[in-house]
Amino acid sequence: METVILAVVIAVVVLGALGGLIVGSRRHKPLPPAPPKTPDITAPPAEPHVGEEAETPSDEERRSIEEVGLPGASAPVGVEEPPTVEAPPIEIPEPSAGRLVRLRARLSRSQNALGKGLLTLLSREHLDEETWEEVEDTLLTADVGVLPTEELVERLRERVRVLGTRTPVELRGLLREELLALVGTDMDRTVKTEPEARRPGIVMVVGVNGTGKTTTTGKLARVLVADGRTVVLGAADTFRAAAADQLQTWGERVGAYTVRGPEAGDPASVAFDAVKEGKEMGVDVVLIDTAGRLHTKTGLMDELGKVKRVVEKHAPLDEVLLVLDATTGQNGLVQARVFAEVVDITGIVLTKLDGTAKGGIVVAVQRELGVPVKLIGLGEGADDLAPFEPEAFVDALIGD
Repeated sequence: METVILAVVIAVVVLGALGGLIVGSRRHKPLPPAPPKTPDITAPPAEPHVGEEAETPSDEERRSIEEVGLPGASAPVGVEEPPTVEAPPIEIPEPSAGRLVRLRARLSRSQNALGKGLLTLLSREHLDEETWEEVEDTLLTADVGVLPTEELVERLRERVRVLGTRTPVELRGLLREELLALVGTDMDRTVKTEPEARRPGIVMVVGVNGTGKTTTTGKLARVLVADGRTVVLGAADTFRAAAADQLQTWGERVGAYTVRGPEAGDPASVAFDAVKEGKEMGVDVVLIDTAGRLHTKTGLMDELGKVKRVVEKHAPLDEVLLVLDATTGQNGLVQARVFAEVVDITGIVLTKLDGTAKGGIVVAVQRELGVPVKLIGLGEGADDLAPFEPEAFVDALIGD
């Protein structure tokens, strides 16, 4: 009996101890956080502002609707407006009349080689056969050509023999007369841009790669504008995108409109459209720039003939100008012959005449083609293309 009572007491003590441990552990366990305070639904929530705490009231004054700009009225903050592209100003080229006189210093290198060289030889006290051979060599070196050289030397020998005593002034006058006769003063050197009974005049510019043909076309547009003509440019050099861009830039500078086509497109189509546009716009002249062609490439030369035939469906060409590099010398004559066979050349433009001692190419190319030199290029400047004037040219060759 006592044993049973003792066991019960022990069990009660053990259970009590265990209960105390459990209760103690519950007392030390952290309480969960209190639930957030529910806002008063009767008070309107404050509107948060950018950069401000929601509960901080803003002192900013509210603007009326009249003070708020409409969309599009001003550029958004932080967004730059695109720059305004202004059209380039239209340039007024200097008159073409008398340009060659103003640019005569550019012929100084040709002057030293040809004119002064001849004057020095002819001033010798004794003009023996050796001296006359030097005179011939000077003329041939200047690309005058074999036949013109023989003619000039023969006339000089006869006149010097008759003249006898030769003062520097007399020699200069003699040489001037003979060179003028060689260059020719009776050829019509005007660029035909005013056909009778119709408009516009149509000018096609042809030449070999590298002669400065596109630049020359742009400069010719300036010459025509300076002389009071209105111009449309046809960028029929479709093989080079840069050529059309270049020509358009030249045109924009003087207010000339440029007709161009897709790259590698049909050049004849562009030329045809240029003449059509020129007619519709009522301009005075249409200038057609063609692709540079190697004179040895038959296919390209045939295509040039096609351009000419297509353009003439509108009207006959008034001018076909062949651009030649004066520094190429006699090789330029070979080029000229081939072009003359494909299209009827009516005039020559000699470029780079300022950088060569071969001014005699003027004589040689005229003799070869039977057509006049009408324009010469004497530098890189925009207005360095000048109408060819025989008197001014010869005076520049032989100096003062």
